[in-house]
Amino acid sequence: MAEHARSLRERLADRGIDRVLWLLFPAAALLGLLFVYPFVYGLGLSLQPNEGAPVIGNYVRFFASDFERSTIWKTLALAIPAAAINVGLSIPVAYKLRGPVRFKRLITTLLVMPATLGTVLVAEGLIRYFGPIGWFNQVLMTLGLVDAPLRLTHNYVGVLASLIITGFPLSLLLILGHASGIDPDLERAAATLGAEPRERFRRVVLPLMMPGITIAAVLAFVAAFSVFPSAVMVGNPAGETRVISIAAYQAAFERFDYPMASAIAMIMAAVQFAIVGFVFVIRGRLYRGTTSGAKG
Repeated sequence: MAEHARSLRERLADRGIDRVLWLLFPAAALLGLLFVYPFVYGLGLSLQPNEGAPVIGNYVRFFASDFERSTIWKTLALAIPAAAINVGLSIPVAYKLRGPVRFKRLITTLLVMPATLGTVLVAEGLIRYFGPIGWFNQVLMTLGLVDAPLRLTHNYVGVLASLIITGFPLSLLLILGHASGIDPDLERAAATLGAEPRERFRRVVLPLMMPGITIAAVLAFVAAFSVFPSAVMVGNPAGETRVISIAAYQAAFERFDYPMASAIAMIMAAVQFAIVGFVFVIRGRLYRGTTSGAKG
């Protein structure tokens, strides 16, 4: 038995097959079960239009309707600013927290805590505190700063605020984790060569943070693009915040048109893949630009 096992190992080694790669099979099987199969099934279901319609009939119906097609732009109008704000705020905070800061753990905990609340609880909090009868508007009216309550919920502002509150902690964790691994001696070396703090950040630290920033931006966008509870609870689901996920929900559970709902889900995936690919292309060009600038 031992000789057979040894000969098997030798044969695999002769063929250049690393047995450690076998450990990828369970992960590949899980990926296929949780992602590949649902994706292929949904794609097939989306290609089952009404009788007499072409195979891509559901997609034609979606893009032929201004009401349905506009959900893409409404979702992008929320997801892109939310991702940009979350990443933009995370970069300076992560840069500061990567070094010795007093009460660093406490500050990090407080900044990350909103991620544990969940979108539903955050939406309820926004309604309670920033709604027409919330304490924020009541204080403003009591101080005579406004004559009528500010409209901060059940609109675009409310949904964007919810996405920022729930998305910022995750972006911060990703960028901070990457920034913390940057050797501080690199920045010290740049300082000894006469580089000012801003120049050290722009030419040394920021290029090294770029991989983490890219991943954070991609994940922040994907999370914001899939927004649903916030768009319903603190948005206007019949108007300016009728995002594409609401269109898919209505097709599936209000009209029971599952092929159409699957087509909308496929469109969501296509848009996300396109944006993610664009981000990585831009990141590659910026990275080449910073490295070539550094060499020059």
